[in-house]
Amino acid sequence: MASRRSGSGIEPGQQQPIQRRMYRTQTTGNFGAEPIFNSEVVPSSLGEIAPILRVANEVEPTNPRVAYLCRFYAFEKAHRLDSKSSGRGVRQFKTALLQRLERENDPTLKGRVNRSDAKEMRTYYQDYYKKYIQELQNAADKADRAKLTKAYQTATVLFEVLKAVNQSQSLEVDHEVEEIHNKVEEKTKIYVPYNILPLDPDSSNQAIMRFHEIQAAVQAIRNVRGLPWPKDPEVKIEGDMLDWLQAMFGFQKDSVANQREHLILLLANVHIRQFPKPDQPPKLDDNALDDVMTKLFRNYKKWCEYLDRKPSLCFKELKHGTG
Repeated sequence: MASRRSGSGIEPGQQQPIQRRMYRTQTTGNFGAEPIFNSEVVPSSLGEIAPILRVANEVEPTNPRVAYLCRFYAFEKAHRLDSKSSGRGVRQFKTALLQRLERENDPTLKGRVNRSDAKEMRTYYQDYYKKYIQELQNAADKADRAKLTKAYQTATVLFEVLKAVNQSQSLEVDHEVEEIHNKVEEKTKIYVPYNILPLDPDSSNQAIMRFHEIQAAVQAIRNVRGLPWPKDPEVKIEGDMLDWLQAMFGFQKDSVANQREHLILLLANVHIRQFPKPDQPPKLDDNALDDVMTKLFRNYKKWCEYLDRKPSLCFKELKHGTG
């Protein structure tokens, strides 16, 4: 928020001629009637600001000033991304956002609880963590992971805006806020979107992860005994065979995550057909592994037969010890 230098940017009774002159020349145009504006109509070239605007919409009912600061930061970031407004729809979008900021600055400033925007952001960020994230984290079952994941994403955006507000006022982020951010950042890396199976370290209490066939499949792919891990110290070894494939061949992280989930579900599906009783121990049977292997490599073997080539498959040494 480099264009704003005083406490809130603008204090009650003050005007903002510098800010207005600077941005008007970059986003000329007037739509007359109030334009429709929300985070879902962000031009593709400004996609990075969509999460910021979604957070602004989310927090507006509880603190309109924080929502305003999020939108202000989004506008500044949009200008950095496309300062000449050359992208498709960018000029119109920035103009609509600027008009909204001009309209909402005074009302939100009057409703501000603290004496400065920096304190307003700091208080809101701390309250959001204590009253929302910690409450979800301390829930007995932690069942609503979707809410918890979204909460961490929201907190990440709020901290980004908080830093920008502090920087505009030449303030450092205090130690307590930094500690909260470090906790949020650590959890944000864990609580990532998933399709069916939450496979992070905190997922063991989720209902789907309690099924014995899922537990058996998860334990099986975590058996990496004998696999030669790369010696590169920069390669982080997580611990299952999908991580090993990623480390050895450089597959993309999201692709590996999708294939991990797919493989676990395949193994679990075959396993539960062979051992339908829920009191079975969470150990994958070799027959289930053989069945999945046969299905996965059926087309490959047919192709080798067509080319009159011998398949390059050798699993005998790795067949046992899947539990």
